[in-house]
Amino acid sequence: MGSAVERMDDLVKEYLIYRGFTSTLKHLDSEIKADKEKGFRVDKIIDQLQQFIQSYDLSALKDYWGYLDRRLFCRLEDVYRPTINKLRTSLYRYYLVYTVQTNRIDKTQEFFQKQALELQGQVEWRDWFILPFVPSPDQNPVFSPYFTRQWADTFLVSLHNFLSVLFQCMPLPVLLSFDSEVQRSLGLQEDNEQLRQLLFALQAEPRLKKDEEMVHHKLPPYVQNMDRLGDTELDLVSSQRSVSPATPSRNFFSTFLPQGKRAPGKTPQGAGSSPTQATMGRRDTAANQSAKPKDLPASRDSKAVPSVGSASDQPASHPRQRRHQDHEKERKELLSKPPSQNVEKRGESSDAEPHPEATNEPADSPTGQARVGGEGGGLVEQPFIKLSQEEYGEHHSSIMHCRVDCSGRRVASLDVDGVIKVWSFNPIMQTKATIMSKSPLLSLEWATKPDRLLLLGSGVGTVRLYDTEAKKNLYEMSIDDAHPRILSLACSPSGTSFVCSAAAHSARTGSLTEGGSRASVPVSGQLLLWDTKTVKQQLQFSLEPGPVAINCTAFNHNGNLLVTGAADGVIRLFDMQRYESAMSWKAHDGEVYSVEFSYDENTVFSIGEDGKFIQWNIHRCGVKQSEYTLPQDATGPFVLSGYSGYKQVQVPRGRLFAFDSEGQHVLTCSNNGGLIYRLNEGENGLESILALGGHKAPVVTVDWCSAVDCGTCLTASMDGKIKLSTLLAQKS
Repeated sequence: MGSAVERMDDLVKEYLIYRGFTSTLKHLDSEIKADKEKGFRVDKIIDQLQQFIQSYDLSALKDYWGYLDRRLFCRLEDVYRPTINKLRTSLYRYYLVYTVQTNRIDKTQEFFQKQALELQGQVEWRDWFILPFVPSPDQNPVFSPYFTRQWADTFLVSLHNFLSVLFQCMPLPVLLSFDSEVQRSLGLQEDNEQLRQLLFALQAEPRLKKDEEMVHHKLPPYVQNMDRLGDTELDLVSSQRSVSPATPSRNFFSTFLPQGKRAPGKTPQGAGSSPTQATMGRRDTAANQSAKPKDLPASRDSKAVPSVGSASDQPASHPRQRRHQDHEKERKELLSKPPSQNVEKRGESSDAEPHPEATNEPADSPTGQARVGGEGGGLVEQPFIKLSQEEYGEHHSSIMHCRVDCSGRRVASLDVDGVIKVWSFNPIMQTKATIMSKSPLLSLEWATKPDRLLLLGSGVGTVRLYDTEAKKNLYEMSIDDAHPRILSLACSPSGTSFVCSAAAHSARTGSLTEGGSRASVPVSGQLLLWDTKTVKQQLQFSLEPGPVAINCTAFNHNGNLLVTGAADGVIRLFDMQRYESAMSWKAHDGEVYSVEFSYDENTVFSIGEDGKFIQWNIHRCGVKQSEYTLPQDATGPFVLSGYSGYKQVQVPRGRLFAFDSEGQHVLTCSNNGGLIYRLNEGENGLESILALGGHKAPVVTVDWCSAVDCGTCLTASMDGKIKLSTLLAQKS
């Protein structure tokens, strides 16, 4: 009940803020702070009672118990009155024992002076009036049981259980029962989704069986009797097979005959095939007919092919002759196409989501299931299969950050309006919390331990620690008024500390120049280390040659190393055991946008304002191990064009690339979705593997989570849409 009350208080506050009832909100906050029922939180009520006891405030203790009696206990039936009296007696005895144990005999005597009239007629207090005059009460057989730790713990647990049961049995108002109804509704939605998936799976089984039966049906007689192929057709068949040996064919003639309109062969009776057989033939090729684009123009200059089953050989009616002539004409047009064109068309139709540059650079075009590679032209199986792609559309402006937590269960996303959504995607996509702030939010990062906490960096010099389950702020830390913009946050793997990059107001959010470059003057900033337990600043890192804004930060797996990318184009590597810079080097012309450790942590990868994707060796300072070429839509700045020459430009802020669990593949941004590349050494460079697609606006940040069996790729774009793609790795 306590969590429901707290959640409802937050909803009421959010409603008052939305309506602009600020004075009512202030009164509500003041009354919540003075709430004696503590939001029906049993632990807080017991803490309040212990606080009165430890401060020897007998009057406040009596008043608070009297309030609980009038507000809560009086609603119970009379049968529970003896239990309430026993709890009150034990509470007073708990107070007396505490006064004796702390050697405050004056407080013990004060208790009996004030309570004498009330207690002298009660049997259970008859022996207690001599307590102030007993030299060692803890050794007296009458009082010794009450001085044991066991009795104190038993009393507190009994009081806790009594209050818990009382709150659970209390009748709830309609407003508080709303939370339980929402939880029940969400549970029903999850059950419905699971049943729906089960239904789809059951429906798909007979469809697959039916498709298999259709694939293996017998050929119609008019196809079986077509045995007079010319040399041109045989040459075409052989060349077609040699070019694409891995492409299966259901029957010999299905590649060449027009789909749905097959040329009839001569039968002994001179009649065509039965209607049932013809229908089966058309149904068999319906899928291929829909897959073939209408881009097969007739080659009238080609050599004519001997016809099979001419219309003049059969005694048929006039409409049937016309239909035969159409069949013959279409068959000649199809057979007259060069083999290379047929192969090209079939290859285009097999692409699940072709890259926009596929026609110019076919070698870099990722395919849906296979890719043509190698000098021999063989088919190479790609390492990932895209199982599904879902869309999260709760944001209404461009996304800045999108991160999955360590467990792979929750996602936090931040847009340029400062709205943060915390949502889950397993088993269904569901928003867990919405965070709106009066001050602009610029950065976010999941805490590692516990993983339900979220670090939020603002534009006014504060960092908040937010509990996504309790939906409340735990702490708010003021960083520096001179550097109010929190650009980057990174939590150490141990969860004991986090680094915070604070920068002054500058040109990073300003406009671009005509040439697309930024101002060369670096922004002033500082890099700080904070302790998450004490919520205090531990130290400030030294940034040489001078204070500069740190755009991106990342820890290695054990938190001993920290890599940063700054506005001056320098990458700095810090030793977190000595809290000093181990090395630094000039990495990019312009700012460093994104930096990450490699899988083996012997190198770091970075993307900069110059559009370069570079791998650096951390054992040899400033040594470039590899440099990869990425298109401009993968490195930013990102541009979204609209009507009447409208353009929206966004400087990269979130993660621009992410690695898979083995560090062999990298996910990057693009204009219409994420692109997955294989990292190759030497001259091969990046090799396109898979285009996730699905976006209508440029993707500005990505993340790749491998915490679950199926890898999850997140791609967020400038139109506020986030695509969640589930991949299955094919182990070789």
